[in-house]
Amino acid sequence: MADSEQQVDLRLERAILDLLERRGPTASICPSDAARAVYRGDDDGWRALMEPARDAARRLVVAGEVEITQAGSPVEPTEVRGPIRIRRAR
Repeated sequence: MADSEQQVDLRLERAILDLLERRGPTASICPSDAARAVYRGDDDGWRALMEPARDAARRLVVAGEVEITQAGSPVEPTEVRGPIRIRRAR
């Protein structure tokens, strides 16, 4: 992995944790929230960070930091399809 990709990955992980920290203990975020927080432009280039943001969430699930949910219920990160939310691990 290129060094700049690794930096973006780490920034996305940090953004997910920071966004969750600023919200209530039961709140969740969308991966787009993290992508927008990390993207440094004024256009919709953050969309290119959507899959990396989902990957960052998957790594944080493995680390025991967060859960990925659909319809309010935890889902297996490797099997999820479609829109997701991210919340603190319970």
